[in-house]
Amino acid sequence: MTRDAQIFDIQRFSLHDGPGIRTTVFFKGCPLRCPWCHNPEGIAARAELRFNPGLCVGCGACVAACPVGAHGVVARGAHTLDRALCTVCGACAGVCPSRALEICGQRMSVEAVMGAVRRDLAYYADSGGGLTLSGGEPLGQPAFAGALLAAAKAEGLHTAVETSGYAAWQSLAALIPFTDLFLFDLKEMDPARHAAVVGVPLAPILDNLRDLVRAGARVVLRLPLIPGYNDRPDHIEAVAALARGLPGLAGADLLPFHRLGEGKRLLLGQPEPPPRASVPDPVQVRLWADAFAAAGLVVNLPLVL
Repeated sequence: MTRDAQIFDIQRFSLHDGPGIRTTVFFKGCPLRCPWCHNPEGIAARAELRFNPGLCVGCGACVAACPVGAHGVVARGAHTLDRALCTVCGACAGVCPSRALEICGQRMSVEAVMGAVRRDLAYYADSGGGLTLSGGEPLGQPAFAGALLAAAKAEGLHTAVETSGYAAWQSLAALIPFTDLFLFDLKEMDPARHAAVVGVPLAPILDNLRDLVRAGARVVLRLPLIPGYNDRPDHIEAVAALARGLPGLAGADLLPFHRLGEGKRLLLGQPEPPPRASVPDPVQVRLWADAFAAAGLVVNLPLVL
């Protein structure tokens, strides 16, 4: 069993990652490369340095601490960072007084994660909530994911896994006994578009979805709708047709595009992928929901609408 895993966040009081009040554990590492990714800190499997210039006070503590000279302070206290030199050792983050520099990702044991999860046991009991694994992609670290889910189930918690479905079936099947709910993302139903935009083939994802439902797992589809990428009638109709062929599905959630990931990319030094999608207004989201319904699939709308 894997003794630890690379985790980039543990979010308490989550309300949209399964039923009730939940704690969501975010795994680092994802095989997909969705241009609209809202958790870009979950893409790389390794730890990363996050730098927020707006918090930097220009004190120079990082310059003195960095063993490879990746940091500098120029005129008027402006901070420079050469990411090509950075080894993500964490020395700079350890001395930064304003938390402008932080390490994104840390190795955590099952017990350490469960220690954070146990802090809200009363809220789970009152609301029917529990633990959700997300990312990144939890199935990128399958042994740890399984051990964490088993530990949560041993304490009577409801468990959920949010996944892209792109993994070996054996890794996914091993989680079924410890998972009450799978939140299964579907990005694009055209195989050529899926490979070109998302970066991986569609077929194994659909195979895993079908096998998961047939195995008796409780599965809710999660359907990101991204203007200019997949907000097409043929995509909507194909998703609805797939769902009609899987009568065991527990439902579907519509996830309209938002821009929360764009600022994160800048803090991590990642390039912003063009073209930028537009944020749909509530009217457009309801039109999408109506289109799904007309095609034969009723979707749950975000609570913000």
